[in-house]
Amino acid sequence: MAPVPPIPFPRSSPEVTAFHRTELAPILGIYGRMVAAGEWGDYAITTLPGLAVFAIFRRSAESPLFRVEKRPALRLRQGQYAVVGAEGQVLRRGNDLPQVLRVLETRRLRAVD
Repeated sequence: MAPVPPIPFPRSSPEVTAFHRTELAPILGIYGRMVAAGEWGDYAITTLPGLAVFAIFRRSAESPLFRVEKRPALRLRQGQYAVVGAEGQVLRRGNDLPQVLRVLETRRLRAVD
């Protein structure tokens, strides 16, 4: 049996965008506090060319409550980080991730009956 030649790696493949460890630390910090409070239950991370998404779910079978998106192409315009709500509305956008994530902390406050 002849050896199988290696599959050539495409040189023109677009670079995949991902969250760095320093970016995941504040996201997971808020996520952990909200899981402990019983507000959130699951998350998913997606990496695509030009886009990384951290989706937050109440339960894994539902649609995401929030999405934290990273789009480096918008770094010089609107800001590379955005928090997007369940219906697709942009809740906050900017280049400073901890500042952008503050919108998730304010969502934690609810009226008590």
